[in-house]
Amino acid sequence: FLQIWILPERDGLAPSYEQRHFPADERFGALRLVASKDGREGSVRIHQDADLYATVLGAGATAPHALRPGRHAWLQVARGRCDLNGILLDAGDGAAVSGETSLRLTGVRDAEAVLFDLA
Repeated sequence: FLQIWILPERDGLAPSYEQRHFPADERFGALRLVASKDGREGSVRIHQDADLYATVLGAGATAPHALRPGRHAWLQVARGRCDLNGILLDAGDGAAVSGETSLRLTGVRDAEAVLFDLA
């Protein structure tokens, strides 16, 4: 269980809450969009220019992600161990990414992680 707080894009928005289950098979070996500003691909809506992806990676499984110019990322590893562009991360680790256009997330030891694609 991860509780995530994201500041809204502006003050005065009415509080809201969404909850949705994303089956493991939709996240296994891929980055599954779980939250976005526009709710695309069945994701929950958030009031911020951010896309949140969840993944479950077995050892050796890879999930690539392209960052548009000027965007940043944060990776939070919930369990296991993974490699992000050559850097090993364990459960509880987080990594900030700026100045990259291509991310390569690889499972080292059955990993579960959340990737934040941020403005």
